[in-house]
Amino acid sequence: MSHSPHPRNRLTLADTPNAVGLARLHTADVLSRWGVHSDTIETVQLLVSELATNAVRYPKQDEAQASPFSSWNRAQTFEFMLEIVGDVVRVSVWDRDTRPPVLKEVGVEATGGRGIFIVAALSRRWGHHPARGTAGKVVWAEVGLTPTGHASGGGKPSHPPSRSSTSTLGMPRAAEVDTNIIGRVLVGIRNA
Repeated sequence: MSHSPHPRNRLTLADTPNAVGLARLHTADVLSRWGVHSDTIETVQLLVSELATNAVRYPKQDEAQASPFSSWNRAQTFEFMLEIVGDVVRVSVWDRDTRPPVLKEVGVEATGGRGIFIVAALSRRWGHHPARGTAGKVVWAEVGLTPTGHASGGGKPSHPPSRSSTSTLGMPRAAEVDTNIIGRVLVGIRNA
């Protein structure tokens, strides 16, 4: 009996501001071709946005800028991978920064810092590990193939959102949230 490999797709992008939008478009295209439900695609796109934004936004360790113009020559790459493993879509983003992601408590007036909270809230599981064979880390998140509200048994996900096993102890668990509400919050924050 032969098993076909699970669907997998990798994309390498320059860590430039337009990379997040390109990653979202690529995600929608790939997951649509794989026949993934549109609600799940939207959730995965939000995860890709947050993880890709972290890969683009946060400075790399040991990287000093000599002048404002040096950023033109410093564009590097990050890679993200989409795959279906069992009953989940897994998103993995590799970047050159070795610092682990931090799940923060952020006030309502803050204009940023919610990325990993959103990842924890929208995913079944998430985590990170050092990159293999190169510098940096990989941050990953998993979303069920059956969108919340479409599953039998009352529409509750089989696994509530949770912290990574590698995250800081004592941080509050993310409560179950409606992905539509998170999406509206993100749009409001980004348009502010």
